[in-house]
Amino acid sequence: MGRLYTALIGLSLIWGTSFLFIKLLLEDMGPAAVVFGRSIFGAILLGAIIIVQKKRLNLKSVPWKSIIFVALLNNVIPWSLISLSETMISSSLASIINATTPIWTILIGFFFFSSILELKQWAGIFIGFIGIFILSDIHFDDLINGSTLGVFLMSSATFCYGFAAQLTKKHLKSLSVMEISFLTLALSSLMSLGIVLGREPESLTLFANASILLRFLGLGAFGSGIAYLLYYYLVQKGSPEFASLVTYLVPVSAVIWGAALLEESIHLYMLIGLSIIFIGVYVASYKTKSVKKVAA
Repeated sequence: MGRLYTALIGLSLIWGTSFLFIKLLLEDMGPAAVVFGRSIFGAILLGAIIIVQKKRLNLKSVPWKSIIFVALLNNVIPWSLISLSETMISSSLASIINATTPIWTILIGFFFFSSILELKQWAGIFIGFIGIFILSDIHFDDLINGSTLGVFLMSSATFCYGFAAQLTKKHLKSLSVMEISFLTLALSSLMSLGIVLGREPESLTLFANASILLRFLGLGAFGSGIAYLLYYYLVQKGSPEFASLVTYLVPVSAVIWGAALLEESIHLYMLIGLSIIFIGVYVASYKTKSVKKVAA
């Protein structure tokens, strides 16, 4: 369990900067180009690791239908929705809405994948969500004043994440974490490239810009490549529900990065929120298991 918690914290630290990188990239290019850059840089990094380690991908045994669905639901569609939403709402509000992912993951598992849920899971999710709102210091007026369409798009992205996590656990057991990560990112690169060529081909010229490349190294190579190795490890070795808890820790990481790199102040309400979030994650993940119903 210690390795799972280490991976969870490591993933949250990486993803803690993702919404900021997306916001910065959207200043210079469209949503489709952001999705393509994020996918291709992640795929290139993982491809290089595969080559260096001299690993072979057994493409004949790949469940292509399932891997394509996961690439769409975990990468192309939600990343497009997130990028579009951040043209309408703030990155902080987007990260807060993203924290509803564990709720969607649990509900989707219950209604579509016959998962039996423990009371501790529900309690932990509820506690963690309270911590998110305290940490963010968001008020109800902020939600009302935010773009309704932006909130809807971001919420739709979290629904996609929840469904993809359950699909991965059920249909991609035969693949290694590296295979899932590389193949989904490679497929996402091809699919998003087609969208870029059709809608915003001029964005491709911006990839030669040094500052753009640095942002994509952060968002793509680390935020997608390395991060997805950790994420699919959490899904396979833990559970979709446990892996989705990382979205509760992402705002925590954002606070840590803000204090460490931008010298932003940490207030008492933040410490209270952080404590409640950690309690929620612990309660939700303590002896958590997803059991399949057995037909009579």
